[in-house]
Amino acid sequence: MNWALPEWTVLALLREQPRHGFAIAASTALDGPVGRVWQIARPVIYRALDRLETAELIRPLTVESGPGPQRTIYELTPAGVDAVDEWLAEPVRHVRDMRSHLLVKLALLDLRDIDPAPLLRRQRAVLEPIVAALAKERQEGFDGVLAAWRHTNASAALGFVTDLLPGPGA
Repeated sequence: MNWALPEWTVLALLREQPRHGFAIAASTALDGPVGRVWQIARPVIYRALDRLETAELIRPLTVESGPGPQRTIYELTPAGVDAVDEWLAEPVRHVRDMRSHLLVKLALLDLRDIDPAPLLRRQRAVLEPIVAALAKERQEGFDGVLAAWRHTNASAALGFVTDLLPGPGA
């Protein structure tokens, strides 16, 4: 499935436990467990909930009423569980997306107390050939500057992932 990071994040937070949009917004706020890495504005969360419900990946569980507006609590459907579990296990394909996608996945795995090592090993396997290919690029002028920038960033990402893996040669 080709969802954007807000939809995946909402799915993953619902995988942790059923909740309403306001609770998801709190988790993705600046001081929330996911928001420390990547924030999602409340309107974007509600749009994501609508899209995910239309795609039948989530469904309303109950409506919570109280002194404020009624809040619909959502839960994942079996298809939603499968989709988010696959997404959380998938390495990030582009170095440029590691700051957002990989760190969000690591935060979400941590919330569920899931060992990130399998994901990190797959991520390392994606990065190693990228770093090797970029190391071979030798160009003149700005193309050389850009190649050096890409190599440095990919190497740093590979070092970051490797450092997070337990033990030597993990």
